[in-house]
Amino acid sequence: MSKRVRWRVLLILVVLIGAIAGFLLTGYRNAKKDWIGEGNPPLKEAAKHAIRLGLDLRGGIHLVLQVQTSDALRAERDEAAERFTAELRKEGLAPTPVPPPGDAAFAVAIPAGSDESKINDSVRRMLGTDWTTSAAGGTWTFRLTDPARRAIADTAVSQALETIRNRIDEFGVSEPIIARQGEDRILVQLPGIDDPKRVKDLIKNTAFLELKLVEAGPSNNRGELEARLTPDLELLEARPQPGQRDSTYYLVRKAAVITGRDMKNARPGRGGQFGDQNHVNFFLTPGGAAKFGEATAANVNRFLAIVLDKKVQSAPRINSRIDDTGVIEGSFSPEEANDLALVLRAGALPAGLTYLEERTVGPSLGADSIRKGIRASVLGALLVFVAVVLYYRNAGWNAVIALILNGILLAAALSLFGATLTLPGIAGFMLTIGMAVDSNVLVFERVREELRAGRAPRTAIENGFSKAWATIVDTHATVLLSAVFLFQFGTGPVRGFAVTLILGLVISMFTAVYVSHTIFDLVYGRRQHIDALSI
Repeated sequence: MSKRVRWRVLLILVVLIGAIAGFLLTGYRNAKKDWIGEGNPPLKEAAKHAIRLGLDLRGGIHLVLQVQTSDALRAERDEAAERFTAELRKEGLAPTPVPPPGDAAFAVAIPAGSDESKINDSVRRMLGTDWTTSAAGGTWTFRLTDPARRAIADTAVSQALETIRNRIDEFGVSEPIIARQGEDRILVQLPGIDDPKRVKDLIKNTAFLELKLVEAGPSNNRGELEARLTPDLELLEARPQPGQRDSTYYLVRKAAVITGRDMKNARPGRGGQFGDQNHVNFFLTPGGAAKFGEATAANVNRFLAIVLDKKVQSAPRINSRIDDTGVIEGSFSPEEANDLALVLRAGALPAGLTYLEERTVGPSLGADSIRKGIRASVLGALLVFVAVVLYYRNAGWNAVIALILNGILLAAALSLFGATLTLPGIAGFMLTIGMAVDSNVLVFERVREELRAGRAPRTAIENGFSKAWATIVDTHATVLLSAVFLFQFGTGPVRGFAVTLILGLVISMFTAVYVSHTIFDLVYGRRQHIDALSI
């Protein structure tokens, strides 16, 4: 055996041993997270956990959510309107709120003869350049500019994405996929979860928290409260209590004293006369505590509604100034109180969510897909092995060894890179086997042409590999380019297919050319004279 061949064999062995070791070490690391027995998990568990499985193989939840960016625009509008009218009152003017003309606009009526210079100063100071101004008939209208509106909508989607990710991380779902799709959509995939309903409820609970001053209520007479509605007030229904038949309503101010964005932390607790009522304690940021303290000090003995997702949870009386902490009371079960605290701790959503798509894949269906995928892969590989051995005789076994090594290295690469294997990924796995065989076919046919041209067997082998190399690179490069585009612009299973295909193409270049050439050298390299090739 020549020195060059020895180095080739050594490199192949190092790559093979390193791939197997990396596969098993990754499997042990992943298996330890779920292992409840004593010591380290067995080899079987390590092999089972070495490759991450996608939603379609492992089971879980697939959701596509749409962020209602109009909620964020209305919140920005109401806050700006409240801030602006309060500033005008400080300047000695008497603005009157009027119904807003849109989600991104508000209007105020200002008495005739008011000092317009004071109004313009307040506009510059409080609203800046994000709002356009128009006045007609004593009514001043303010609209968000297009860049500001787009920025608020984009921020709302980004905040919703981070909030959902924080909630899922708090809940402990492993290996989630949470990604933005388009302008206002979010993809959520949670593979392998044990309690699908609870996780779905956790995500669906938007937990948009607002604390608002109560103007009237509680009352069962909705019509009486509706008659008192003004542009700066809104009517909200209370969360029903156990055994309650009639709905209860509150008339509250539209502008919130504080919102979930002022929340620093939250945790469940127990209280009540006998200590048997579940509630949630919340803690505010310094800025939120300053706003809350100022508002509660100015409204002692009034009621403050704790509003969660437009439902009044409770409306306690303000007995004194409150700065940085408070309590959300309600008829919560221990699990509801814990989940609400989790949601608030992870962050309140800046806008509501609409569920455009929802799929649940059971673990039994995923296991069935794995069995059928493995069965199809093994059967397909065996048929390929038989075909190449029958057609190329002893040289076909060369291709079989290269293909087996291709499968081992591809499985190890998926494990080491942390790629997620999906059902389309299994199809990509089989496609790479076909591509690897195609490379061997190109080489073997080229070797046959050289033999028919009268070349010596050793020369035919060398010429076959060298002259087929350009064609192999060309075919692999074109497919690789397509796979890169699939990975870049695809989502979910499409990306899983692309990842498997990309890794398989790179590995097949190594096995179909480098490994196959080395096997030829090992078989024929030590012979002084080669009379014929079994090809």
